[in-house]
Amino acid sequence: MTKKELASELLEKLEKFLSEADFGKSPQELYDPITYILSLGGKRIRPILSLLSYGMYRSDVEKILPQAAAVEVFHNFTLMHDDIMDEAPLRRSKPTVHEKWNDNIAILSGDVMLVRAYDLLLNSPSDKLKQLIRDFNQTAAEVCEGQQFDMNFETRETVSEDEYLEMIRLKTAVLLGFALKMGAYLADADPKDMAKLYEFGVDIGVGFQLKDDLLDVFADQSKFGKQVGGDIISNKKTFLLIKALELAEGETAQELNDWLAKTEFNKEEKVAAVTKIYNSLGIKELTEAKMNSYFDEAFEALGEINFNNQEYFDTLEGVARKLVHRER
Repeated sequence: MTKKELASELLEKLEKFLSEADFGKSPQELYDPITYILSLGGKRIRPILSLLSYGMYRSDVEKILPQAAAVEVFHNFTLMHDDIMDEAPLRRSKPTVHEKWNDNIAILSGDVMLVRAYDLLLNSPSDKLKQLIRDFNQTAAEVCEGQQFDMNFETRETVSEDEYLEMIRLKTAVLLGFALKMGAYLADADPKDMAKLYEFGVDIGVGFQLKDDLLDVFADQSKFGKQVGGDIISNKKTFLLIKALELAEGETAQELNDWLAKTEFNKEEKVAAVTKIYNSLGIKELTEAKMNSYFDEAFEALGEINFNNQEYFDTLEGVARKLVHRER
Protein backbone atom coordinates (compact mmCIF):
# COMPACT_ATOMS: atom_id res chain seq x y z
CA MET A 1 0.00 0.00 0.00
CA THR A 2 1.32 3.45 -0.90
CA LYS A 3 1.51 6.34 1.56
CA LYS A 4 -1.42 8.01 -0.19
CA GLU A 5 -3.50 4.82 -0.07
CA LEU A 6 -2.88 4.32 3.65
CA ALA A 7 -3.76 7.92 4.49
CA SER A 8 -6.92 7.64 2.35
CA GLU A 9 -7.91 4.37 4.02
CA LEU A 10 -7.53 5.88 7.49
CA LEU A 11 -9.48 8.96 6.45
CA GLU A 12 -12.28 6.79 5.09
CA LYS A 13 -12.50 4.86 8.37
CA LEU A 14 -12.53 8.09 10.35
CA GLU A 15 -15.24 9.67 8.19
CA LYS A 16 -17.37 6.54 8.57
CA PHE A 17 -16.94 6.62 12.34
CA LEU A 18 -17.88 10.32 12.54
CA SER A 19 -20.91 9.88 10.27
CA GLU A 20 -22.22 7.02 12.42
CA ALA A 21 -21.44 8.57 15.81
CA ASP A 22 -24.43 9.41 17.99
CA PHE A 23 -23.83 12.91 19.32
CA GLY A 24 -27.50 13.37 20.27
CA LYS A 25 -30.78 14.01 18.45
CA SER A 26 -33.18 16.15 20.48
CA PRO A 27 -33.58 19.07 20.58
CA GLN A 28 -32.58 19.29 16.93
CA GLU A 29 -31.44 22.90 17.29
CA LEU A 30 -28.76 21.70 19.70
CA TYR A 31 -27.50 18.67 17.79
CA ASP A 32 -28.02 19.48 14.10
CA PRO A 33 -25.23 22.12 14.15
CA ILE A 34 -22.78 19.44 15.35
CA THR A 35 -23.62 17.17 12.45
CA TYR A 36 -23.47 20.19 10.16
CA ILE A 37 -20.02 21.45 11.10
CA LEU A 38 -18.54 17.95 11.06
CA SER A 39 -20.05 17.38 7.61
CA LEU A 40 -18.17 20.38 6.20
CA GLY A 41 -15.08 18.21 5.96
CA GLY A 42 -11.62 19.68 6.27
CA LYS A 43 -8.29 17.95 6.11
CA ARG A 44 -8.85 15.92 9.33
CA ILE A 45 -5.11 16.31 9.91
CA ARG A 46 -5.21 15.94 13.70
CA PRO A 47 -7.07 12.62 13.95
CA ILE A 48 -5.06 11.19 11.04
CA LEU A 49 -1.88 12.07 12.93
CA SER A 50 -3.21 10.19 15.97
CA LEU A 51 -3.99 7.10 13.90
CA LEU A 52 -0.61 7.19 12.17
CA SER A 53 1.37 7.62 15.38
CA TYR A 54 -0.54 4.70 16.94
CA GLY A 55 0.00 2.57 13.82
CA MET A 56 3.75 3.09 14.05
CA TYR A 57 3.70 0.84 17.14
CA ARG A 58 0.58 -1.35 16.95
CA SER A 59 -1.52 -2.88 14.16
CA ASP A 60 -5.04 -2.56 15.63
CA VAL A 61 -5.47 1.08 14.55
CA GLU A 62 -9.28 0.97 14.43
CA LYS A 63 -9.23 0.51 18.20
CA ILE A 64 -8.47 4.21 18.70
CA LEU A 65 -10.96 5.67 16.22
CA PRO A 66 -13.02 7.08 19.14
CA GLN A 67 -10.00 8.91 20.60
CA ALA A 68 -8.90 10.19 17.18
CA ALA A 69 -12.47 11.39 16.57
CA ALA A 70 -12.40 13.14 19.96
CA VAL A 71 -9.52 15.31 18.74
CA GLU A 72 -11.47 16.25 15.61
CA VAL A 73 -14.66 16.97 17.57
CA PHE A 74 -12.71 19.20 19.97
CA HIS A 75 -11.03 20.99 17.07
CA ASN A 76 -14.39 21.72 15.45
CA PHE A 77 -15.77 22.91 18.80
CA THR A 78 -13.01 25.51 18.89
CA LEU A 79 -13.78 26.53 15.29
CA MET A 80 -17.48 26.95 16.11
CA HIS A 81 -16.71 29.28 19.01
CA ASP A 82 -13.87 31.08 17.17
CA ASP A 83 -16.26 31.88 14.33
CA ILE A 84 -18.62 33.60 16.79
CA MET A 85 -15.78 35.68 18.24
CA ASP A 86 -14.46 36.55 14.77
CA GLU A 87 -17.98 37.22 13.44
CA ALA A 88 -16.99 34.99 10.52
CA PRO A 89 -19.73 34.44 7.92
CA LEU A 90 -18.15 31.41 6.23
CA ARG A 91 -16.35 28.23 7.25
CA ARG A 92 -15.02 26.05 4.42
CA SER A 93 -17.09 28.12 1.97
CA LYS A 94 -20.34 27.35 3.84
CA PRO A 95 -22.29 29.50 6.33
CA THR A 96 -20.88 29.30 9.85
CA VAL A 97 -23.08 27.77 12.55
CA HIS A 98 -23.91 31.12 14.17
CA GLU A 99 -24.93 32.49 10.74
CA LYS A 100 -27.04 29.46 9.81
CA TRP A 101 -28.68 29.32 13.26
CA ASN A 102 -27.67 32.02 15.79
CA ASP A 103 -24.98 32.86 18.35
CA ASN A 104 -26.72 31.23 21.30
CA ILE A 105 -27.23 27.95 19.48
CA ALA A 106 -23.61 27.97 18.30
CA ILE A 107 -22.39 28.50 21.86
CA LEU A 108 -24.53 25.69 23.28
CA SER A 109 -23.78 23.26 20.44
CA GLY A 110 -20.09 23.96 20.86
CA ASP A 111 -20.38 23.24 24.57
CA VAL A 112 -21.98 19.87 23.82
CA MET A 113 -19.20 19.08 21.34
CA LEU A 114 -16.65 19.50 24.10
CA VAL A 115 -18.68 17.14 26.32
CA ARG A 116 -18.90 14.59 23.49
CA ALA A 117 -15.13 14.79 23.01
CA TYR A 118 -14.74 13.63 26.60
CA ASP A 119 -17.28 10.85 25.97
CA LEU A 120 -15.14 9.60 23.10
CA LEU A 121 -11.96 9.72 25.19
CA LEU A 122 -13.66 7.51 27.80
CA ASN A 123 -13.14 4.60 25.40
CA SER A 124 -9.49 4.54 26.52
CA PRO A 125 -8.06 1.81 28.77
CA SER A 126 -8.67 2.57 32.44
CA ASP A 127 -4.97 2.55 33.28
CA LYS A 128 -4.33 5.27 30.69
CA LEU A 129 -7.44 7.38 31.10
CA LYS A 130 -6.33 9.67 33.94
CA GLN A 131 -3.10 10.76 32.23
CA LEU A 132 -4.84 11.09 28.88
CA ILE A 133 -7.52 13.37 30.31
CA ARG A 134 -4.87 15.39 32.14
CA ASP A 135 -2.91 15.90 28.89
CA PHE A 136 -6.09 16.73 26.98
CA ASN A 137 -7.14 19.27 29.60
CA GLN A 138 -3.74 20.92 29.48
CA THR A 139 -3.93 21.13 25.70
CA ALA A 140 -7.51 22.44 25.72
CA ALA A 141 -6.58 25.19 28.19
CA GLU A 142 -3.57 26.16 26.09
CA VAL A 143 -5.70 26.42 22.94
CA CYS A 144 -8.01 28.81 24.82
CA GLU A 145 -5.00 30.79 26.05
CA GLY A 146 -3.79 31.13 22.48
CA GLN A 147 -7.18 32.37 21.31
CA GLN A 148 -7.27 34.95 24.10
CA PHE A 149 -3.77 36.19 23.22
CA ASP A 150 -4.88 36.45 19.58
CA MET A 151 -7.86 38.59 20.60
CA ASN A 152 -5.66 40.69 22.91
CA PHE A 153 -3.33 41.42 19.99
CA GLU A 154 -6.21 42.97 18.01
CA THR A 155 -6.30 45.99 20.33
CA ARG A 156 -2.57 46.32 20.97
CA GLU A 157 -0.43 48.66 18.93
CA THR A 158 2.64 46.45 19.06
CA VAL A 159 3.20 42.70 19.35
CA SER A 160 6.68 41.18 19.48
CA GLU A 161 7.84 38.30 17.33
CA ASP A 162 8.25 36.08 20.40
CA GLU A 163 4.74 36.91 21.62
CA TYR A 164 3.28 36.05 18.25
CA LEU A 165 5.15 32.74 17.96
CA GLU A 166 4.00 31.77 21.45
CA MET A 167 0.41 32.63 20.54
CA ILE A 168 0.39 30.39 17.47
CA ARG A 169 2.15 27.64 19.41
CA LEU A 170 -0.75 27.65 21.86
CA LYS A 171 -3.64 28.33 19.49
CA THR A 172 -2.64 25.97 16.67
CA ALA A 173 0.41 23.83 17.34
CA VAL A 174 -0.15 22.17 20.73
CA LEU A 175 -3.21 20.28 19.47
CA LEU A 176 -1.14 18.75 16.68
CA GLY A 177 1.44 17.76 19.26
CA PHE A 178 -1.21 16.26 21.52
CA ALA A 179 -2.77 14.30 18.64
CA LEU A 180 0.56 12.63 17.87
CA LYS A 181 1.49 12.04 21.50
CA MET A 182 -1.93 10.55 22.27
CA GLY A 183 -1.67 7.97 19.51
CA ALA A 184 1.76 6.90 20.67
CA TYR A 185 0.67 6.84 24.32
CA LEU A 186 -2.29 4.57 23.59
CA ALA A 187 0.08 2.29 21.65
CA ASP A 188 2.48 1.97 24.64
CA ALA A 189 5.32 3.77 22.87
CA ASP A 190 8.47 4.69 24.75
CA PRO A 191 8.07 8.03 26.62
CA LYS A 192 11.09 9.42 24.74
CA ASP A 193 9.37 8.71 21.42
CA MET A 194 6.15 10.26 22.70
CA ALA A 195 8.04 13.41 23.64
CA LYS A 196 9.72 13.58 20.21
CA LEU A 197 6.38 13.11 18.46
CA TYR A 198 4.91 15.94 20.52
CA GLU A 199 7.89 18.15 19.62
CA PHE A 200 7.48 17.20 15.97
CA GLY A 201 3.79 18.11 16.03
CA VAL A 202 4.31 21.46 17.74
CA ASP A 203 7.09 22.52 15.37
CA ILE A 204 5.05 21.45 12.33
CA GLY A 205 2.10 23.38 13.75
CA VAL A 206 4.03 26.63 14.17
CA GLY A 207 5.50 26.24 10.70
CA PHE A 208 2.02 25.48 9.36
CA GLN A 209 0.64 28.77 10.72
CA LEU A 210 3.60 30.77 9.40
CA LYS A 211 2.92 29.17 6.01
CA ASP A 212 -0.71 30.27 6.35
CA ASP A 213 0.41 33.85 7.05
CA LEU A 214 2.66 33.73 3.99
CA LEU A 215 0.02 32.26 1.68
CA ASP A 216 -2.50 34.90 2.70
CA VAL A 217 -0.31 37.50 1.02
CA PHE A 218 1.71 35.65 -1.60
CA ALA A 219 -0.46 32.70 -2.66
CA ASP A 220 -1.70 32.06 -6.16
CA GLN A 221 -5.32 33.29 -5.98
CA SER A 222 -6.53 30.45 -8.24
CA LYS A 223 -5.14 27.85 -5.81
CA PHE A 224 -5.63 29.59 -2.44
CA GLY A 225 -9.40 29.21 -2.19
CA LYS A 226 -10.02 32.53 -0.43
CA GLN A 227 -9.21 36.19 -0.88
CA VAL A 228 -5.48 36.86 -1.04
CA GLY A 229 -4.56 39.74 1.24
CA GLY A 230 -7.36 39.25 3.75
CA ASP A 231 -4.93 39.70 6.63
CA ILE A 232 -3.66 42.96 5.15
CA ILE A 233 -7.20 44.28 4.70
CA SER A 234 -8.08 43.57 8.35
CA ASN A 235 -4.70 44.73 9.79
CA LYS A 236 -4.27 41.26 11.33
CA LYS A 237 -1.04 41.08 13.29
CA THR A 238 0.63 38.23 11.45
CA PHE A 239 4.33 37.44 11.47
CA LEU A 240 4.66 39.43 8.24
CA LEU A 241 3.13 42.62 9.63
CA ILE A 242 5.02 42.33 12.92
CA LYS A 243 8.36 42.06 11.08
CA ALA A 244 7.44 44.91 8.71
CA LEU A 245 6.60 47.22 11.62
CA GLU A 246 9.87 46.23 13.27
CA LEU A 247 12.04 46.84 10.19
CA ALA A 248 10.36 49.74 8.39
CA GLU A 249 12.00 53.15 8.72
CA GLY A 250 11.42 56.71 7.49
CA GLU A 251 8.96 57.11 4.63
CA THR A 252 8.32 53.36 4.44
CA ALA A 253 7.30 53.23 8.10
CA GLN A 254 5.10 56.29 7.61
CA GLU A 255 3.37 54.78 4.57
CA LEU A 256 2.76 51.47 6.35
CA ASN A 257 1.31 53.19 9.42
CA ASP A 258 -0.87 55.39 7.21
CA TRP A 259 -2.41 52.31 5.61
CA LEU A 260 -2.96 50.72 9.02
CA ALA A 261 -4.73 53.85 10.26
CA LYS A 262 -7.14 54.19 7.33
CA THR A 263 -10.75 53.19 7.95
CA GLU A 264 -11.90 53.78 4.38
CA PHE A 265 -9.83 52.48 1.48
CA ASN A 266 -9.83 50.49 -1.74
CA LYS A 267 -9.06 46.90 -0.71
CA GLU A 268 -7.04 46.01 -3.80
CA GLU A 269 -5.03 49.22 -3.51
CA LYS A 270 -4.21 48.55 0.14
CA VAL A 271 -3.18 44.95 -0.52
CA ALA A 272 -0.95 46.03 -3.41
CA ALA A 273 0.66 48.85 -1.43
CA VAL A 274 1.37 46.83 1.72
CA THR A 275 2.63 43.87 -0.32
CA LYS A 276 5.02 46.25 -2.08
CA ILE A 277 6.28 47.38 1.33
CA TYR A 278 6.74 43.75 2.38
CA ASN A 279 8.74 43.10 -0.79
CA SER A 280 10.97 46.12 -0.18
CA LEU A 281 11.76 44.84 3.32
CA GLY A 282 12.35 41.22 2.32
CA ILE A 283 9.46 40.06 4.53
CA LYS A 284 8.63 37.04 2.39
CA GLU A 285 12.17 35.71 2.68
CA LEU A 286 12.29 36.37 6.44
CA THR A 287 9.01 34.52 6.95
CA GLU A 288 10.14 31.60 4.81
CA ALA A 289 13.37 31.36 6.79
CA LYS A 290 11.53 31.33 10.13
CA MET A 291 8.97 28.84 8.82
CA ASN A 292 11.64 26.52 7.43
CA SER A 293 13.56 26.63 10.71
CA TYR A 294 10.51 25.14 12.44
CA PHE A 295 9.99 22.56 9.72
CA ASP A 296 13.69 21.57 9.90
CA GLU A 297 13.50 21.13 13.67
CA ALA A 298 10.32 19.10 13.27
CA PHE A 299 11.82 16.61 10.84
CA GLU A 300 14.98 16.41 12.93
CA ALA A 301 12.84 15.31 15.89
CA LEU A 302 10.94 12.84 13.70
CA GLY A 303 14.21 11.31 12.55
CA GLU A 304 15.12 10.46 16.15
CA ILE A 305 11.98 8.39 16.78
CA ASN A 306 11.99 4.61 17.10
CA PHE A 307 9.01 2.77 15.62
CA ASN A 308 7.78 -0.67 14.59
CA ASN A 309 5.95 -0.04 11.32
CA GLN A 310 7.84 1.61 8.46
CA GLU A 311 4.68 2.09 6.37
CA TYR A 312 2.98 4.19 9.03
CA PHE A 313 6.15 6.18 9.69
CA ASP A 314 6.60 6.92 5.98
CA THR A 315 2.96 7.97 5.67
CA LEU A 316 3.25 10.25 8.70
CA GLU A 317 6.31 11.88 7.18
CA GLY A 318 4.49 12.19 3.85
CA VAL A 319 1.45 13.86 5.41
CA ALA A 320 3.72 16.33 7.19
CA ARG A 321 5.68 17.16 4.05
CA LYS A 322 2.40 17.74 2.21
CA LEU A 323 1.61 20.41 4.84
CA VAL A 324 5.03 21.95 4.26
CA HIS A 325 4.54 22.23 0.51
CA ARG A 326 0.85 23.13 0.42
CA GLU A 327 -0.26 26.05 -1.78
CA ARG A 328 -3.63 26.68 -0.13
